[in-house]
Amino acid sequence: MTSPSQVDTLSGPSTRREERKVLAGTLVGTTIEWYDFFIFAQLTATLLSPLFLAPLNESNPGLAQILSFALIGISFLFRPLGAVIAGHLGDRLGRKAMLVFTLVMMGAATALIGMLPTYAQIGAWAPVLLILLRVIQGFSAGGEWGGAALMAVEHAPLNKRGLFGAYPQIGVPVGMILATGLLFFLNSSMSKEDFAAWGWRVPFLLSIVLIVVGYLIRRAVAESPVFQEMALRKKESKAPLGELIRSHKRPVLYSTLIFIGNNAAGYLLIAFFISYATRTLKMPTPQVLLATTLASFGWLIFTLVGGWLSDRIGRVKTFLIGYAIVFAWMLPMFALIDTRNIWLYGVALFVLTVGLGLSYGPMSAMYAEMFPANVRYSGISIGYAFGAILGGAFAATIAESLLQSTKWAGAIGIYIMVLCVISAIGVILAKETKGRPLGVSSHH
Repeated sequence: MTSPSQVDTLSGPSTRREERKVLAGTLVGTTIEWYDFFIFAQLTATLLSPLFLAPLNESNPGLAQILSFALIGISFLFRPLGAVIAGHLGDRLGRKAMLVFTLVMMGAATALIGMLPTYAQIGAWAPVLLILLRVIQGFSAGGEWGGAALMAVEHAPLNKRGLFGAYPQIGVPVGMILATGLLFFLNSSMSKEDFAAWGWRVPFLLSIVLIVVGYLIRRAVAESPVFQEMALRKKESKAPLGELIRSHKRPVLYSTLIFIGNNAAGYLLIAFFISYATRTLKMPTPQVLLATTLASFGWLIFTLVGGWLSDRIGRVKTFLIGYAIVFAWMLPMFALIDTRNIWLYGVALFVLTVGLGLSYGPMSAMYAEMFPANVRYSGISIGYAFGAILGGAFAATIAESLLQSTKWAGAIGIYIMVLCVISAIGVILAKETKGRPLGVSSHH
């Protein structure tokens, strides 16, 4: 046994200045990734079916909406591939290289969506090219999260892993605030006709600016201390993916289950509620977008609280509190939304974000603590990607289908409640991980 790893000490392996750069780097990257994702998801809810599925939208708007939500899901199917490749290379070549690569790839695909011709211009090629760019987005998102989570957690002092790990997590609500806020501004400042003609392209093209900023910040971040230890001690696996499949099936399964409920409920907030409120309940789009933006601040705050709390009371308890809130709130939430009152709509979404944050904040730290260093990037990326497929990938599609078949929004609430129970079982089976050593020496 070698000496204890510097990674597993209360002072942590990094200087304060390094810590700040790492937290900024992980936050900015995930913010950009999710801004790109949310712009697409929210425009899917309001606009993309008439632009890219025009004939179907005219003949059967309900089916066109279900199919356009499926466009969100398609990209998720390619996340495991991104997770496998970026995870394998991240365990072999380092966390940092993969972070820069996935960021640039996601940004390029997003900017190109902003330049795509519509169905009216090139017919069936429009949805085909859109699907191709969504696949590229899904691939890069599959590799992004694992690298960001590990950079944050592996640089953290032992007693602050939950809090540090919450930084890449808050990239989700921050990205959502940027995306929804920008769509609110554009919807409020131009006519519906102008927005449908060209305004929808602006948010996609603006991601170019964000990519440049993110690239510069990420280039300045030091490589993960755990990866440096692995390189120094020559302990890294020659085939991390093969070892993961042979020896670590259980943590991959548990990490998949843990994420399902949170991801599905999160994607209702991201994509489905906006469509449901504006198209089904006929609430005004700018008000709905503003309420969603404000609710996203709750998601940001409670994700940080979730990370911090998991350092105090443990990962498992924090997750279970979060999932209990989401479970208990589902049916009252839909009752409030169905009032068509914008204030009650805002309250419904905000309370949901309390449970979402508490069941999301501890995730980076818990996942990192579930795997040994040499397969950690592969393990957490693949667990996260499969959890996203079973959770959020088709949550909006399933929700829309349930709504059209039952004519009762509460059916969607019951569907999410079932997923929350599955995730809670995953958390309990995984057992408490708080304080487990992350350094290379502890696993050999």
